[in-house]
Amino acid sequence: MTDATIVLETHDVTVHFAGRASLFGKPASTVKAVNGVDLAIAAGETVALVGESGCGKSTLSNAIVGLQKPTAGSIKIAGQEVNGASRRQLNAIRRRVQMIFQDPALSLDPRSTIGATIGEPLLVRGIARGAKLKRRVGELLTQVGLRPEHAERYPHQFSGGQRQRVVIARALALEPELVICDEPVSALDVSVRAQILNLLVALQKRTGVAYLFVSHDLSVVRHIADRVVVMYLGRIVEEAARETFFADPKHPYTRALMSAVPEANPAVQRAKQRYVLSGELPSPANIPSGCPFHTRCPLATDICLSERPELTPRPDGARVACHHA
Repeated sequence: MTDATIVLETHDVTVHFAGRASLFGKPASTVKAVNGVDLAIAAGETVALVGESGCGKSTLSNAIVGLQKPTAGSIKIAGQEVNGASRRQLNAIRRRVQMIFQDPALSLDPRSTIGATIGEPLLVRGIARGAKLKRRVGELLTQVGLRPEHAERYPHQFSGGQRQRVVIARALALEPELVICDEPVSALDVSVRAQILNLLVALQKRTGVAYLFVSHDLSVVRHIADRVVVMYLGRIVEEAARETFFADPKHPYTRALMSAVPEANPAVQRAKQRYVLSGELPSPANIPSGCPFHTRCPLATDICLSERPELTPRPDGARVACHHA
């Protein structure tokens, strides 16, 4: 990566939420959702962000897109700092980053036509109106595999996959440099998921847009990602190119995630090495000392209890935060 190609750069991003004191006088606890995340994404690249529910994936995504103010750290979109930016600067920055949410049914206004929904960002920004707006909406619908005449229909007249295509068209209306895809296919039927993933890949090749693809489904990640980032309790514990990641996962948490993915071939499934984690995911309000993963890790030793491992580069280009990687 060079500075000219980086569309997203975060440094030491932290997002904490203050809790409430209990009725019995117990002091309020702080929920540490994201804890010092460094991440960079280049133009035309797809980076997958994976991990269990509650690891901080969506909170980090919301901070990047501006829906959640970070407690500390730096977030730059195309070289422009988000934190501390004026309203005018934020308006310019937000045009460069858009978001696709998990459930398309909840992302669309049931009272608005599809054309009005897709065209709204163009109207608000003063980019197009009248015949020009109608033409641009038709172009966007065509790009996502729908027809221009669909602009007059309402969300309930479409299937789940078609609604997600509409959401994608709206996200691309302002020609952003980065699109955050927050579990964009998890609410869809299995038969439709591949179609939406292939559409995202085709649109990326055409426009050069970068994706931050948030998911817990490693089979989906294998299909679409160029690079994979694994989060655990608000921190990145492993990062690697897709081929390296799936061929040689190094962190024990990553190995556990990989072993949980079912294989289509029963013989391969039976021969597969299993990494079973013990215990429950600790609360973000009470993160263990040392390595946060030591309470569930089969490789934990004394150093893991007292010293948090740093994200360290490996010879194959991966980065891993583990004393025993």
